[in-house]
Amino acid sequence: MERAPTDVYWDHCRRQELAYQVDTQGRPVFPPRVGDGLQWRVSAGRGTVYAVTVAHPRGESDPYNIVLVDLDEGFRMMSAVDGDEAVPIVIGARVEVAWREGDPPVPVFVAAEAAA
Repeated sequence: MERAPTDVYWDHCRRQELAYQVDTQGRPVFPPRVGDGLQWRVSAGRGTVYAVTVAHPRGESDPYNIVLVDLDEGFRMMSAVDGDEAVPIVIGARVEVAWREGDPPVPVFVAAEAAA
């Protein structure tokens, strides 16, 4: 093995690229894993909210959302939707990838209309 799949994934994130793998039949693989014949691709970053929940931590922390997003390339990932808190996140909403600052930057999503 040349490099750990997670290292490759986070290197893509540093370039603000949402990467995923495909198997030998072209089927998407996510999260990244070790396997024969897996190749890396970069997603266009557009998808649809499949599920959403809001976590309400105890104490002084603000609630935050957790979403599952079905990316147009055929894989699903867990993330969050950032943006206007007055606009509710609903199942079926179209979203586009955005990046939270950090090292490495973390992929989150925004409403597709907000990204335009």
